[in-house]
Amino acid sequence: MIVGIDTSDDAAVYKIDEDKAVILTMDFFTPIVDDPYTFGQIAAANSLSDIYAMGGRPVTAMNIVCFPTCLPIDILKEILKGGADKVKEAGAIVVGGHSVEDDEPKFGLSVMGMVHPGKVTANSGAKPGDMLILTKPLGIGILNTAIKADLTDEGAYKKAVDVMSYLNKDACEAMMKVGINGCTDITGFGLLGHGYEMAEASNVSLEIWSDYIPIIKESIDFAKMGIIPAGAYNNEGYIGEHVRFDKSIKQEVRDIMYDPQTSGGLLISVPEQNSEKLMEELRKNNKTDFNIIGKVKTKGKYSIEVI
Repeated sequence: MIVGIDTSDDAAVYKIDEDKAVILTMDFFTPIVDDPYTFGQIAAANSLSDIYAMGGRPVTAMNIVCFPTCLPIDILKEILKGGADKVKEAGAIVVGGHSVEDDEPKFGLSVMGMVHPGKVTANSGAKPGDMLILTKPLGIGILNTAIKADLTDEGAYKKAVDVMSYLNKDACEAMMKVGINGCTDITGFGLLGHGYEMAEASNVSLEIWSDYIPIIKESIDFAKMGIIPAGAYNNEGYIGEHVRFDKSIKQEVRDIMYDPQTSGGLLISVPEQNSEKLMEELRKNNKTDFNIIGKVKTKGKYSIEVI
């Protein structure tokens, strides 16, 4: 076992021989959009993300399905089609799965990927002096909350769907080409929650530059209105004592940094000398907003300092 549960990493990594290791992960959740095909795509992209966060290549996927008998079977077909199309886009194949009856639909994947044992990008590899790069904008949880309340227009809805359904494949290929020290994907614990896990696993502190964080514009407006998912407050309650904010940081930005993301981007810890190379690679292929958002420091009083 190369990576287990000790560091709250994104997936397990098991070494087979000197050249091969398998990455194992699973994830599933309830619908966050009404369209079943789109839901299937988002759920699949979210499940595949853990493989990319470990520097790997998805190989096989198994469907995890919970579905009520009161809904038409065509809805389930569309969910599975969305998931299968996203798995195909990742270069992997669906090899089966399991379904149970449930009162509420749920869908996701159990994914197996491959990686060279010497190229695993765990969340425990961040080193002082590294730069931090985020490959997708924040604000998805807030937008999803607004979507459920029917408060968004078509443009904001499309932005959220485009970000959630976009694979982290391009970002993974870029970071593996350049060479990095550590990585994690930003999902339910938000930027600060997953950043905290990286800091603790690596025995370092992270300095986050709030003005440099890519954020979906509409989520700022909704955050100002108080449209905040409960998960953001849960995240703050869990790690708030380990985070120090500069007094100048506005409340809506704090909320967005705690906001739980669905199929968010990668938080990459890259040696400073490689950071501009990685930015160049991302400019070539990455289709969402991204930026350098901070740096890694030696371990201090707080795991994360936001300035």
